Amino acid sequence: MEKREIDQLVQNGFFQNKPVAAKVIETNISWVILTKEFAFKIKKPIKLSFLDYSSLEKRKENCERELLLNRRYSKIYLSVVPIRYHANQWHLGEGPGVIMDYAVCMRKLQNSRKMDVLLKANKVHTEAIQRLASVLANFHKEAAIIKVPFCIENAKAIFNDLDTIKKIAKEEIGKSVVYKIDQCISWSDHFLQLHANRLELRIEEGWVRDLHGDLHSGNIFLYREPIVFDCIEFQDSFRQIDILYEIAFICMDLEFYGRKDLAAKFLVFYNRELNPFLRKEDEEIFNYFKALRANVRAKVYLLNAYSDTDPMSKKEHLSAASQYLDLLFAYEGK
Repeated sequence: MEKREIDQLVQNGFFQNKPVAAKVIETNISWVILTKEFAFKIKKPIKLSFLDYSSLEKRKENCERELLLNRRYSKIYLSVVPIRYHANQWHLGEGPGVIMDYAVCMRKLQNSRKMDVLLKANKVHTEAIQRLASVLANFHKEAAIIKVPFCIENAKAIFNDLDTIKKIAKEEIGKSVVYKIDQCISWSDHFLQLHANRLELRIEEGWVRDLHGDLHSGNIFLYREPIVFDCIEFQDSFRQIDILYEIAFICMDLEFYGRKDLAAKFLVFYNRELNPFLRKEDEEIFNYFKALRANVRAKVYLLNAYSDTDPMSKKEHLSAASQYLDLLFAYEGK
């Protein structure tokens, strides 16, 4: 589907014989239609280096994978529904007409309960972090163990992709950041060389598992029982990672919001149920993984800022990118 068709679906379409009456949230790779009770996630017809949604068949396949993978830990995922066009009218769900696309149907949750929203309002407390740590540890215990050999060149390439945004960083933030980026890349290369054997051994010990892959506060709702959603379905290697890399994301995110105290408490609670820190070296690897998560987030926000035409939005993206880079540099300095 195209954006104009999404707009038509939202404005004039039907679900269960009732007007959709919804609003749309757009991301880089999808549209999310929010009705009173449900959320419908529709994948954009795009092909990138790391995902392929270019055909109807591939979008259906990825919707089904998203449903299956997220159901491992979340009850909000309901079904994959067709999007049909019949008698000059758009419809969500089964019935007559040509199937134009597919959507993942979920129960709609309250935006006010999203963890990033609550962090911005300073409304995340120890009890919620303890419950979240328990939910994640229990999921991670049951996650499938993955035995893929460690490849140092691939690991270097993931971190060193930061080099591709140096020009943008220089233009948008300042010249001094270029030297710091180069310094971080050199640090990463040295670190990986130094710890390659331990990273390989962690794979043999079973710490690389089929996890979530994108575990930041925007993908968590803090109800009485925390709800995690929106794992990565389009690229297995992004999701089949070391447990330390998974939990590094949520800890880095808490520190991004100025809550080092909650990050420390999360680790205490998590380690009581599943302790992935077997050696002192693992703590250094965890710090590296936090740096890598900050690296990736900084790059995403810089690219968003570079392409954004709205001055206010651009400013917000640049502010976030600068903060993530500051975190990266802080981790590199440890």
